[in-house]
Amino acid sequence: MNMRTGAQQYAKMNKQTGVEEANPHQLIGMLYQGALDSLQQSLGCIDRNDIEGRGKHVGRAITIIGGLQGFLDHEKGGELSQNLDRLYDYMTVRLFDAGREHSKVPVQEVIGLLREIKEGWDGIGDQAKEIFSQSGQSVPG
Repeated sequence: MNMRTGAQQYAKMNKQTGVEEANPHQLIGMLYQGALDSLQQSLGCIDRNDIEGRGKHVGRAITIIGGLQGFLDHEKGGELSQNLDRLYDYMTVRLFDAGREHSKVPVQEVIGLLREIKEGWDGIGDQAKEIFSQSGQSVPG
């Protein structure tokens, strides 16, 4: 595959997934969903004893969680930001445990935590739209 074809496929994927149209709130939601999807796939790999696949999907989830952690604004976020930072650290440790223990339990635990955070994040969607509309940014949806 040449560079041009790869770039075209990437652009097509971005349009299909809605990344180009998403506001920051929606992008964070997509990251949560991406981590959840990867962890669900890792559970299937664990069931099939697919060590390489498990590592790939758990690694992707760890990368996404690290990205979410990097977005935290400790000045504006205060205690909530600090708590999320510690929770993301905990999730990362538990996912490393999953690889070391060859166990689904830590993965399932992190899935539960991410679902709870994502549910809360999704619940503030209307407030996020209001903030973006006040700042003059266009918000799709």
